Amino acid sequence: MAKDSIPPLHTLERPEKLQDILKQDRGDDCLPCRVIGGGAFLGLAAYSYYSGHSQLTKAQAEILASKSFFGMRSRRWAITGLSCGMAYLGLYRLFK
Repeated sequence: MAKDSIPPLHTLERPEKLQDILKQDRGDDCLPCRVIGGGAFLGLAAYSYYSGHSQLTKAQAEILASKSFFGMRSRRWAITGLSCGMAYLGLYRLFK
């Protein structure tokens, strides 16, 4: 009985390629959706950059007085890196 339910090896088809399945599953992405999504990420990147750096300069005296391990340079790099990451996501969303 068990032999009847197992198909022979030569009748099995070759599995589909993952890239083909992902292309079928992705669907169409309309231009307004990409513009809105990309613009949102780019706007968020600009906002986080400018507001983060302005808040950092306002709190500079407190940060330097606290003798924290993370000084001004590392905090500036963190804000800039976060903003660049969001800007990259926005550009990726617009053009991919």
